[in-house]
Amino acid sequence: MTWEEGTSPAPGHQRVTPSRENRRGDLFDPACPTRQLLDRIGGKWTSMAVKVLGDEHPGEVRFAELQRRMPGISKKMLAQTLRQLERDSLVARRIEPTSPPRVHYSLTELGVSLTGPMAALRDWAEVNMPRIDEAGAAWDR
Repeated sequence: MTWEEGTSPAPGHQRVTPSRENRRGDLFDPACPTRQLLDRIGGKWTSMAVKVLGDEHPGEVRFAELQRRMPGISKKMLAQTLRQLERDSLVARRIEPTSPPRVHYSLTELGVSLTGPMAALRDWAEVNMPRIDEAGAAWDR
């Protein structure tokens, strides 16, 4: 068992310093896990790619199909987004040795575990953005 910083253990027990895995992040610290994650997945293209791939899970989606299903994304931006997701082990890439090669993408187990929290955030946004927009418009008046 770990103890929160600044608390004392029960008499007869020694203080245990929380391990890095058991500590809560500090959003004001650049090393905060939440901050690092939001920096990586907070962009619209990343969240769209995860959504499209999540909708097809456990199947795969080809590059061109991803681009069709993500209106407005350029080939360059899609390639960068997929490369970052692959680097972070959220997406797997499979190359079919044809001419030209066919490239398929799918979510990894880690990527699939992200779809639930992202869906919850989308749900929250869909319910609350009208209120946020109204508040912003009222503020601007």
